[in-house]
Amino acid sequence: MVTIQDVAKAAGVSPMTVSHVINDHPHVRSETRERVLRAIDELDYRVNVAARNLRTGRTGTIGLAVPEIDRPYYGQLAAEIIKVAAGHHLRVAIEQTGASREGELAALALSRNRLYDGLILSTVGLGPADTDLLRVDHPVVILGERIFAGPVDHVAMPNSAGARAATRHLLERGCRRVALIDGPQRGEVDVSSLRYDGYREALDEAGIPFDPALVAPIEQLTMERGAAAARRLAGSGAGFDGVFCVTDTVAIGALRGLADSGLRVPHDVKVIGFDNIAEGAYSVPSLSSIDPDHALMAGTAVGFLVKRMAEKGQARQAPREFVSPFSLVTRESTGG
Repeated sequence: MVTIQDVAKAAGVSPMTVSHVINDHPHVRSETRERVLRAIDELDYRVNVAARNLRTGRTGTIGLAVPEIDRPYYGQLAAEIIKVAAGHHLRVAIEQTGASREGELAALALSRNRLYDGLILSTVGLGPADTDLLRVDHPVVILGERIFAGPVDHVAMPNSAGARAATRHLLERGCRRVALIDGPQRGEVDVSSLRYDGYREALDEAGIPFDPALVAPIEQLTMERGAAAARRLAGSGAGFDGVFCVTDTVAIGALRGLADSGLRVPHDVKVIGFDNIAEGAYSVPSLSSIDPDHALMAGTAVGFLVKRMAEKGQARQAPREFVSPFSLVTRESTGG
């Protein structure tokens, strides 16, 4: 079996330098790195990952558990986390929880068994009543909805404030009958309830009465359901001149549903979403949205996790919570 000493001898460097190259240490000269990599290739050297993990207590891999990997928002978020993690010499293993409480709990339970150094968990199903279940003995950062007084670090979306700003934007553009396409209200703190609250707050601030006929709940936040909800609103006779959609994915579907119903955006109805996914800039019309700063959220989540990983054997610091700032991106769907 080829050893690290064999590689070092062939490359004319020390075993420590070979180790630095293998672990992608930044302070290795490019010529030296190329010489070591060439020796590794010629000798067909293989790193004994299991032995290294036992020696260091680390795998160099963190887990990212998201509700659905086929949604544009989670794909964009995962890409940002992978990029930030690479800067810490960490790889990311992605799991899908199916947007269910059971799937999220399973990700928590299995993250240690799958040899992750830590887990970033994007929550949909877990809520304030589940805080005790988050008391695990390995690093975890919650990403997404608020879990109040939780025992782990949390990076939260600006749900209520962002929804309030989106609704206010429609009102400032002259809308007076603003509809909401939202997820179901289950009496829990989640993305649907928080963005519903922001919508209601903006109406109250503007002195506009709330009309329940303008709320179209959908069971799944998909383009298909968004299109169906828009068609349902258009055929209800309620009359509306603006639509706030709880996500951009739903909003892109709503654009299709409104077009199917003969309504022009933004001439007849103005539409705004939430998340600022890349696809929104290329829809027709392009989609106005709330941008929660994915890069900042990803950087903060990975940063929190790395600090927790470094605490091994030390006194644990109090949980931290970060609520991302946001910006309003105005495009054609609201007349921008």
